[in-house]
Amino acid sequence: MKTETRGFNIINPKSLYDPRPYGYSHIGIVSEGSQLVFISGQGGEDRDGIIAPDFSSQVKQAFKNIRSALTALGMDVTNIVKLTTLIVDYDSNKHQVLIEESRKIWPDQVFPTQSLISVSALALKEMLFEVEAIAIKN
Repeated sequence: MKTETRGFNIINPKSLYDPRPYGYSHIGIVSEGSQLVFISGQGGEDRDGIIAPDFSSQVKQAFKNIRSALTALGMDVTNIVKLTTLIVDYDSNKHQVLIEESRKIWPDQVFPTQSLISVSALALKEMLFEVEAIAIKN
């Protein structure tokens, strides 16, 4: 399955399992002439640096931060081609929270590609989640 979006194509070959139930896609191909935008890891901290108290709230806040960075450039989540997601003490419940939030953000299920990495800790001891993004600007 191939889906064209802003400056890149998302592809989920039929020869691979369908990753969409898990909130990501297999392949993203950047179109010639597009500009790569790298957004550093965003955690569950608000504008004042206060970190949300629980995992689910941190996931929501981190994606809100990603959206804020994109908005500053006149972009939105449909411009994201790649996510790298870090989860402290990963388990299936945390994965389900990420999947559910991804479905809210991309209701059309044209998900960016994504790597999910379980880690023992992040930059601050209160941090339970961090996500960085690569987006495309035309």
